[in-house]
Amino acid sequence: MSYLRRRWLSILLPGLLVALCGLVPLMEESAGAVSDPPGPVTGNATYFDGLGMPYGGCGVPQANLDSQDFVALNVYNTPGDYTFYPRPLTGANLSKAGLWNNGLNCGRYVQVEISDFCTGTNDGAQNQAFCRGGSWVSDAYNGAKLTMLVADSCGDSNGWCRDDPYHLDLSKDSLNRFVKNGSAIGDMYPSHWNNRHVTWSFVPAPNYSGDINIGFLQSAQVWWPAISVSHLANGIHGVEYFANGAWQPAQMNGDMGQSYVIGGITSGSNQFQIRVRDVTDTLINGGRVYSFTLPSACNPCGTPYTKVSYTTSNGPTATPTPTPTPTPTVTPTGGTGASCNVNYQVASSWQGGFTANVTVRNTGTTTWNNWTITWTAPSGVSLVSAWSSTITASGATWTIKPPTWATSLAPGATATFGFQANGPSTTGPSNITCS
Repeated sequence: MSYLRRRWLSILLPGLLVALCGLVPLMEESAGAVSDPPGPVTGNATYFDGLGMPYGGCGVPQANLDSQDFVALNVYNTPGDYTFYPRPLTGANLSKAGLWNNGLNCGRYVQVEISDFCTGTNDGAQNQAFCRGGSWVSDAYNGAKLTMLVADSCGDSNGWCRDDPYHLDLSKDSLNRFVKNGSAIGDMYPSHWNNRHVTWSFVPAPNYSGDINIGFLQSAQVWWPAISVSHLANGIHGVEYFANGAWQPAQMNGDMGQSYVIGGITSGSNQFQIRVRDVTDTLINGGRVYSFTLPSACNPCGTPYTKVSYTTSNGPTATPTPTPTPTPTVTPTGGTGASCNVNYQVASSWQGGFTANVTVRNTGTTTWNNWTITWTAPSGVSLVSAWSSTITASGATWTIKPPTWATSLAPGATATFGFQANGPSTTGPSNITCS
């Protein structure tokens, strides 16, 4: 037996998520109200055919899940109350939260073990007992196990999703992949299913290796950079992005717990840096910083998921304090004879690396076309990434060229760019020239 759940058919637009049930706001904070069960728990099990389009409840398309063995957790825990409450749950409604926990259990894994099946009626009817007119009995499938990914939510107005806090909704294709005595059971569905009990608990990602995946969602663009973070070792409880010299908490996209709306390193930038917190609210990989660029095709992104590559660096584990460095004022030594002022300031620093913001001003009386700066980087400093500019490094000599949207500077005009580097941040560059 199964049931047809209403799927979250959603259209992503810049700044909001429009769903069948209404407008879903960005979640202002990772507000959680539900603790993990103290140990293995037993609940009703149902199944569903697959994730909605284009995303499941966690904000990841089914094709991009780490596992095709996945489950949905209950949005609500409201026995006898089948009302729909606005998602994400906030304020007084937090007390109604189920183990979906406003999306904060997305990306986690559960170890699921098959238990007894019902010989009576177990249809999830409102205000009715489970397994009416029958009993729970064991059979040859009891004890079969499968590790499954939390990828969706169950928020329907039936007894399973409201009355049973430990109910799991399983991917139908997974039912015959449960393993017992070293082999897949193969034929539990359809003849031997009949709405089983399952016993389950949260577990770390099995055989985890590698690092996270990052993808932009459909309609993402510079002014609405919505991302999805997956391939997690222990779930996700938050994303922080680096902007204007400090780490900022990103807003969850509704209660899609693996999707967050971030910001560029500077306003309107297509360059991004993030770090991620896991289910323990700890920065993953020691505060590792992930740097990436919005693909040029995303204007906006036209597909449900656009995976991006990134570079990584060791980052601080707390909000950095900007560290000022000397501000050199220079007169060019060659080229067109343009006059400039260069303001260089470290925005954040940590053991082994830093980011810096640089503002260049045309102090001459004529327009400075295709402006270019060169300098000698301090000893031990190497370039990691740059934004709002193109920087090439040849040994200690760095050449900075403008982005396509700011190639010329009128008299008195300024341009700002930045970069991330490995090495010490205690001194600024030398031998700065403008041409």
